[in-house]
Amino acid sequence: MAETSTSRSEAPDTGVYAIAEASGQQFWLQPNRYYDLDRLQAEVDATITLDNVLLVKDAKGTTLGKPFVKDASVELKVMAHRRGPKVIVYKMRPKKKTRRKNGHRQELTRVMVQSISVGGKAIS
Repeated sequence: MAETSTSRSEAPDTGVYAIAEASGQQFWLQPNRYYDLDRLQAEVDATITLDNVLLVKDAKGTTLGKPFVKDASVELKVMAHRRGPKVIVYKMRPKKKTRRKNGHRQELTRVMVQSISVGGKAIS
């Protein structure tokens, strides 16, 4: 009896992505998607290049950096400067009549991933 195995490792996965460091955090970035990062000092419609790329996945395989992938970069286009949702901080000490209410909205920058490139060649 012939068996046909269709495991995940044999199926070709053409998803291109990169894991890059921006604003002190690491982000899973895919081309033609937008992301909200902490506020970046850039004008709207400006182009930003991230050089701290930790991992790149393309059709050929996965490249892992030690700590960064050599000659890899992610190109981002600034779409808008926004503010995140309001977070309420409420502190109360019971039986002391001490209450403090505070709100916070994080300043964000919405960016669109234009291209992921390794060694000067765009892979997406």
